[in-house]
Amino acid sequence: MSTKEIWVFAEQRDGKMESVVYELLSKGTELAAKSGFTLAAVVLSENGAPFAQELFNYGAKKVYTLDAPQFAYYQNDYYSAAFCKAVRDLQPEITLFGATTIGRSFAPTVASILHTGLTADCTQLDFDTENGILLQTRPAFGGNIMATITCPNHRPQMSTVRANVFRKNRISDNETGEIVSLPVDLSGVPCRMKRLSEVREGGADVNLAEAKIIVSGGRGLGAPEKFDLIRELAKELGAGVGASRATVDAGWISHLHQVGQTGKTVCPKLYIAVGISGAIQHLAGMQSSDTIVAINKDGTAPIFEVADIGIVGDLNEVVPELIRQIKARKA
Repeated sequence: MSTKEIWVFAEQRDGKMESVVYELLSKGTELAAKSGFTLAAVVLSENGAPFAQELFNYGAKKVYTLDAPQFAYYQNDYYSAAFCKAVRDLQPEITLFGATTIGRSFAPTVASILHTGLTADCTQLDFDTENGILLQTRPAFGGNIMATITCPNHRPQMSTVRANVFRKNRISDNETGEIVSLPVDLSGVPCRMKRLSEVREGGADVNLAEAKIIVSGGRGLGAPEKFDLIRELAKELGAGVGASRATVDAGWISHLHQVGQTGKTVCPKLYIAVGISGAIQHLAGMQSSDTIVAINKDGTAPIFEVADIGIVGDLNEVVPELIRQIKARKA
């Protein structure tokens, strides 16, 4: 018998909860209201209790903790064994994961073990109250269409969701809920992975997921050296530097800067798209930004359909003028 719960995998690394967890809880609150299900977070760690309060503050009504020294860092075999046992015992209706490096490894393993479906890289979730099923929307066919997928015959219904597609909604500082400690028995579970060392890729200049302002360049720049203009504008604004897939594929800039369906999904307060036409693959990664400014000499470019402010003109004239005026205001 299902517990009629929505579970959010509360992914943490080095004792810090991943931001996407709070986004999933905020969206999960909406889904819980529609479905009548209870929203719960599931923490696998050495000690999950300290995470509970903030998970309550973002909407969780219940926090399941699975504590074991083997959960000090992500190990797929240990994680999946414990998580799948919890699912079999409690039978939630829906489980949601962030489409992070860990989530993209963990969720498919869980789905395979439980013989249920998984919709990856969702950009929208909704609940069909008439049929009692989760509506999972994601780009398909290279991002040219948006497909809504359902899993009517197997449980739990499972999705991974990219970071920054849902807004975080912190309810208060003192929300309350129930903490439930679940037993963990990993004896006899073979682990095929061992962490020997950890190398973190990139640096602060490419941490687009947390950037409040992003200036991105596209193929319309015309040449790789034109990214110097993008970097200068970004420096004046205190912004991150983004890029379209076309420029990354052309070798103009590192893939760490790529925004879009096959890159990073971002949600800054201000997104400036320079020389970017606005293919659906790119829009999927930035269209939830608070304010979008598009600079393009082609007035019919699709980017203008989502832009709040559109500037039709030569970027070689517009961007230097923006830089000049920003510097003048600072003087």
